[in-house]
Amino acid sequence: MVLRRVLGSLGAAMALPAALVSCVAAAPPVAAQPCPDIEVIFARGTGAEPGLGFVGDAFVDALRSKVGGRSVGAYAVNYPAGWNFDSSAPAGAADATGRVQWMADNCPNTKLVLGGMSQGAGVIDLITVDARPLGRFTPNPLPPRLADHVAAVAVFGNPLRDVPGGGPLPALSGTFGSRTIDMCALDDIFCTKGLSLGAHFSYVENGMVNQAADFVAGRV
Repeated sequence: MVLRRVLGSLGAAMALPAALVSCVAAAPPVAAQPCPDIEVIFARGTGAEPGLGFVGDAFVDALRSKVGGRSVGAYAVNYPAGWNFDSSAPAGAADATGRVQWMADNCPNTKLVLGGMSQGAGVIDLITVDARPLGRFTPNPLPPRLADHVAAVAVFGNPLRDVPGGGPLPALSGTFGSRTIDMCALDDIFCTKGLSLGAHFSYVENGMVNQAADFVAGRV
């Protein structure tokens, strides 16, 4: 029940005004490096140390192994990934949007991939789900100018699946639906009605990270 209430808090976070999501300035470049052929913009899960998180690291490694000689950069969404979802998730959405904008302006030929794990999947939901009421969610999707730079979306343990009116991300995004894979492990407590916390951390071992990388490689 506690975990269900936590999940409900994430839904409340996504209901915040769009202005809060868009108030953060565009993300600056991580380093002055040549533009990669592909960049993965990934939001880690709740409580993970700053970086891509273990699922994000595995996903980027798997994708690199599937795209031949093309270069794959990675950007870790800069956000708290904390338990105060009311501030954490919108901050992540703002930073992810800023990074997409920066890449579109400075590396227009780079194919972008959006990804997230757990709360990080919720961050990606905020900028990809259609702009219409969805339970307590108020998405603020990327504008067309930026969305055109996103080749694929991959999320894991997505809490949007287990909220009223929710479901798999591809079904809730007219813009990104065909470009999106939404992985949910059997009995994952955060994306199903199941009760397995272990399933929520199984995406590398159960093959779903590799499956998602295959999907994305086919679209970049």
